[in-house]
Amino acid sequence: MDKIIEVKNLKKEFKTFSKGHGIKDSIKSLIKRNYSTVKALNDINFKIEKGEIRGFIGPNGAGKSTTIKILCGILFPTSGQVKVNGFEPWSQRKKYVKNIGVVFGQKSQLWFDLPPIDTYHLNKAIYDIPDTKFKKTLDYLVNLLEIKDIIYRPTRQLSLGEKMKCELVSSLLHGPDIVFLDEPTIGLDIISKEKIRQFIKKINREKQITFLLTTHDMDDIEDLCKNIIIINKGDIVFDGELSKIKSEVMKTKILDIKFKEKITSKDIKKITKGCIVREQKDYEARISVNLKKTTIQKVMNDIVNEFSIHDINISNPRIETIIKRIYEK
Repeated sequence: MDKIIEVKNLKKEFKTFSKGHGIKDSIKSLIKRNYSTVKALNDINFKIEKGEIRGFIGPNGAGKSTTIKILCGILFPTSGQVKVNGFEPWSQRKKYVKNIGVVFGQKSQLWFDLPPIDTYHLNKAIYDIPDTKFKKTLDYLVNLLEIKDIIYRPTRQLSLGEKMKCELVSSLLHGPDIVFLDEPTIGLDIISKEKIRQFIKKINREKQITFLLTTHDMDDIEDLCKNIIIINKGDIVFDGELSKIKSEVMKTKILDIKFKEKITSKDIKKITKGCIVREQKDYEARISVNLKKTTIQKVMNDIVNEFSIHDINISNPRIETIIKRIYEK
């Protein structure tokens, strides 16, 4: 398949300075500053094929946002080569941005006091979208997300999930070949997350739009991505199939349990072989289940048969934990 993103030997360094402490050091810094260099990206390389939904994950400060901003043409790299859909993002920005869409989960592109439909008409003018194409695309996206009435209400009156759906429409109206999604499901409830994931998969399948997704929610990654890139401290520490991470690294599930009666770690350890009690309070416990030694079903059956349970939640280890395991290999 064709490569839509090619990143070669990409580096980004930021120059910063420390002014010290107190008034005296602050005055000195006005005359002579002590600069230091912070390396955000360390000679990274990766490729993404057209039509992919690629996960791009890592802990806070790993270099995800810096990479996305370079790919969007917002930042200049210190060195290296980047080609996105045949363009160098920062030097060909005017032509390039017509080919991309961007959704930042923590930064809205909608006008706060205006309804989303006004933002859509503004984008129509900015991207010079023909009337027929605009109406056809808008109707398609609005019907798919079921937001026909929502887009006529002021943005300030919308829920977080409704806003995110409107953000997605705004990023796709001009028919981009690639969309950068930065934390698109942050703060959303389970139902809203599921609807947005289904929307992304349908658009990807029907329109062959490429998505690059950054998120801290492993459920987003598992549901949407076949391949992932993991970055940590400016270095790519994994680039490959998610199934490989699952089979070789993710040998653990986390059980968060709420009990109807007081329990102790000793009580749990008696019946949970192959598990580690990570946290324990009077009515709550967090258990790490080693899938090499036992199964989720067996552990849950043992717990339910022994205790009165109020609630059980099953989750994957945090991204930071997965990265730590990759380093330990």
